[in-house]
Amino acid sequence: MQREQWGTRAGFVLAAVGSAVGLGNIWRFPYVAYENGGGAFFIPYLFALLTAGIPFMILEFTLGHKYRTGAPGILKALNARFEWLGWFQVMISAIIAFYYVVVIAWAISYVYFAVGQSWGDDSNAFFFGEFLGLTGDNAPSSLGGLQWHLLPPLCLAWAATYFATYRGVKGGIERINKVLMPLLFLLVLVLIGRIIFLPGAVDGINWMFSPDFSKIWDLKVWSAAYGQIFFTLSVGFAIMLSYASYLPEKSDINNNASMTALMDCGFSMLAGILIFGALGYMAMAQDKALTEVVSSGVGLAFVTLPAAINLLPAPGIMGPLFFLALVFAGISSHISIAEAVTAGLMAKLGWSRPRTATVFCGVGFVVSLLFITRGGLLLLDLVDYFINNIALLGSCLLELLLVGWLCRLEDFRDHANRLSDFAVGAWWLVCIKYVSVAMLVVILFGNILGAFRENYGGYSNSEILFMGWGMIAVMLVVAITINTASKKEASA
Repeated sequence: MQREQWGTRAGFVLAAVGSAVGLGNIWRFPYVAYENGGGAFFIPYLFALLTAGIPFMILEFTLGHKYRTGAPGILKALNARFEWLGWFQVMISAIIAFYYVVVIAWAISYVYFAVGQSWGDDSNAFFFGEFLGLTGDNAPSSLGGLQWHLLPPLCLAWAATYFATYRGVKGGIERINKVLMPLLFLLVLVLIGRIIFLPGAVDGINWMFSPDFSKIWDLKVWSAAYGQIFFTLSVGFAIMLSYASYLPEKSDINNNASMTALMDCGFSMLAGILIFGALGYMAMAQDKALTEVVSSGVGLAFVTLPAAINLLPAPGIMGPLFFLALVFAGISSHISIAEAVTAGLMAKLGWSRPRTATVFCGVGFVVSLLFITRGGLLLLDLVDYFINNIALLGSCLLELLLVGWLCRLEDFRDHANRLSDFAVGAWWLVCIKYVSVAMLVVILFGNILGAFRENYGGYSNSEILFMGWGMIAVMLVVAITINTASKKEASA
């Protein structure tokens, strides 16, 4: 059976950008920039984009286009002993899909809440207490009952992903992203156009972009820049390998990869302008320093910004638009994560796309119910930390070591250059073999050391051991078992 293909180049690029542009661009990037030198952060950030982001994207587009299968099949083609790494990447995607969809469900709920500012004057108490039902008794290992009001938006989020993966590349994923991505950029531009003229907004933007050049020499700032690039571009966990496997035979790989990475980073900067403009206005309206209102993570999106929305002119319009942007960013990324799993399973099991999409989304929906319990936020937080800071970065490092050091990297460069309008040279080889690998070693080693030195989030030793390290160990065992079974099948 002929492999599916993207209908147009624009459709593929928008889908790839939709994968890369996610909730992290909106709530993570602005805070990381602010914490790491403001405007000066953009020097290591752009350097990381050129030496890690674009080269890694070119590599994954090349591998996907060349081998035309999911991540396990690609890594098996590179080296039969490393098929397990492909399955490890697929499991990373699956676990992210299970909890990421819950954050989309929160955003869907907040589109409705924002119409009348249902969170009231205390957005913190509303989000953690009334909305999530979190109490001092909750823990990742003590989840409590389901929060039934989260079930309808969770169903909506899974339904959007199911529709896209069921319908396939051209009829589902491409069609949805052709609508969602332009709408997302338009929504953000409309919000910026309104917020930038509010009192204090420019001061807030200046806070993020004002350079502190003393931090340029801090290794932590460079680690943060590279970490943000790896975090935001969806490389290293099967997504871009799967998406690129659907490219037509004649595809400009280098151009497509560069456009995807640049558009993602451009959106991050737009998000920074939006977020810090709103925070600057909030700080002036409440007569506080901006440092007293800025925050990171879900607290920024669901606590701080709702408080800012309360102060905005026409909050019943601006609020829903902002959370609608969050929903669009989340759904486009979730679809790509689900497709990474679907592509791997279809290639391995020989199932049809409708059957694979139905099984995965059905199982995923059931598992995601764990994250809408009273302790679901804590479980989500713990799982997300170990997946993103240990498993994902470890996967990126191993993939680069495999391709850069155990394969003939020049062959992949030649493949990409033969199809592209512009060619990459020796700098690409250096970035893949040395620069990206070195930075990942530094970041991953620091994260592992930090995880052992202190219990993340104040969770108990047993929760860290079983739900953090234990989860990664199980993933490795399952991946290696599948790899061993594949070898036996091949030799039989």
